[in-house]
Amino acid sequence: MRPTLVFPFVCALALAQGPVPDFRPDSTFSGSALTGWKPLGQASWVARDGEITGTGTGWLVSEKSWQDVGFFARFRCAGDCKTGVLLRVQKTATGMKGIYLSLAAGDEASYSVTLDAGGKELSRTKLVGVGPFIRVAPAPNAAPAAEGWNEIELMMNANILRPVLNTGVDYDPVSTEDSSGYGPVALYAGGGEVRFKDVSFQDLHSQKIPAEQTSGRFRVQKLDDFYYAWGTAIADFNHDGVKDIVAGPYVYLGPTFAERQEIYIGVSYAPGTQFTPNMVTYAHDFTGDGWSDVLATESRPMVLYVNPRGENRRWDRFPVVTGVNTEITLLKDMDGDGRPEVIFGTANGYSYAKYDPAKPTEPWAQHRVSEASVVYAHGLGVGDINGDGRPDILNAAGWWEQPASGAGDGPWKYHPVAFGRWGRSEGAGGAEMAVYDVNGDGLNDVVSGMNAHGFGLAWFEQKRAGGEISFERHIVMDDFSTKNAGGVTISEMHAALAADVDGDGIPDFITGKRHFSHLESDTDADPWGAPVLYWFRTVRNKKAPGGAEFVPELIHNRSGVGSQFSAGDLNGDGALDIVTATNRGTFVFWGSAKRVKSKK
Repeated sequence: MRPTLVFPFVCALALAQGPVPDFRPDSTFSGSALTGWKPLGQASWVARDGEITGTGTGWLVSEKSWQDVGFFARFRCAGDCKTGVLLRVQKTATGMKGIYLSLAAGDEASYSVTLDAGGKELSRTKLVGVGPFIRVAPAPNAAPAAEGWNEIELMMNANILRPVLNTGVDYDPVSTEDSSGYGPVALYAGGGEVRFKDVSFQDLHSQKIPAEQTSGRFRVQKLDDFYYAWGTAIADFNHDGVKDIVAGPYVYLGPTFAERQEIYIGVSYAPGTQFTPNMVTYAHDFTGDGWSDVLATESRPMVLYVNPRGENRRWDRFPVVTGVNTEITLLKDMDGDGRPEVIFGTANGYSYAKYDPAKPTEPWAQHRVSEASVVYAHGLGVGDINGDGRPDILNAAGWWEQPASGAGDGPWKYHPVAFGRWGRSEGAGGAEMAVYDVNGDGLNDVVSGMNAHGFGLAWFEQKRAGGEISFERHIVMDDFSTKNAGGVTISEMHAALAADVDGDGIPDFITGKRHFSHLESDTDADPWGAPVLYWFRTVRNKKAPGGAEFVPELIHNRSGVGSQFSAGDLNGDGALDIVTATNRGTFVFWGSAKRVKSKK
């Protein structure tokens, strides 16, 4: 008997909790009779309390048929057991055919198979892999556990089959022969005993589109219909005393934002098939001439665009930060000199880049923060964790303490904390991680998404004991199976920031869903969920776990977020406004000037 395999933890990161589908099932089997199923072959099948058991060799075929389908099940093999799932079962002159996903240990692969009329396999052809979206960090071991329960989730859509076993990425997506197949789903038993439970389906042929909603606290203005960028910034770019907006190739001139000027040649992108290279955008007077410049990613390098100071032309372009290997970066003053630095991950660690004010268009000096380490594409934060007055740096796996000798004296001391969590899509960590005192106890806490391609939003309460700092995790929102704040469930929280939305003096947390994060590919949790933007009000409540809770309020459900966005008072009315750029366009959400009583 093969021993049970144990999933390793990478950098103390937690695995996603509980075996539940990443989609909303249309149906989940829960009966004690095999209504809706037909046996085929020599296997014996029984059902009890939602658990299906098969012994011998054969198939259990659903009476319902699908073409594009989401499937989830927990399964367990005992003895010399082989099992799998057959999709798009179609009759042929000699029997039937379909797409078979093998779940047998050592044979985690997908095949085109033919069967005779009695269910005996006649032929199998291994399907061609099309390659997953794997970025930086290694994923948990996903091999099937002998004698233990496993989870399989798959998406069969068009001519692509995407399986995920045990929250890992051991299966490659594969291409089927065509996209026209239509038929039942069959469970396979190949000797020994196999058990299935929580068998769930979602018909992907129909997709629900909710009516557009906007919060009564915000008024939406759409600046552009096209997909240019995933980041925005706010500054007075034309020196008229009015705040403007930059998103991708364009500066939108305030106060109406009805006129735009080109920074570089603007090219729009197709949301389903193309990534914008512009992931983050910042504004600052880097050249010291009194005019705000723009710093933005151009794929992985960061480029400085120098303001032409009123000349009607495109801006001069200077690559200044190379080696960026994270989707998000941050622009913060790390050394207290009044000038911001760029914090980012490289191929094997974390650094910050500092410009020379005498020559800001030349490559910026890079200072190492971490030892060589795993770098997570998602999840990055800056804030004073230990209360020494110096900003520290956080990622999905912990935080680095800035030394008393100064930011440039690296590497910094590392403190492991599981701020991120593995999900069924690759990678761990959220977006920008917020550092502020959530519960009012005088200690800075952390608020962060836990998986930018999955589910999970939490705040991490800072604790002190014996001179040591630790964190207690409080889940705000998880997947579809959990009780979430306000009944809200959001996946793919790719961008976030902390800002005081309601004017009570306490930062709130703003985040949303980046729709089609990995193009139109079904690789992410709830890929067709609404592209929402939410703010979570921080409420200090002594009766709540940790002394605080987060209350969600929808801002908009037709735009979502990109990789970074900005917030500020655009028109001087005292209310917080939010500016986003997504694959749905560029948006301003004008905040209400109504203030609320402080709840400190």
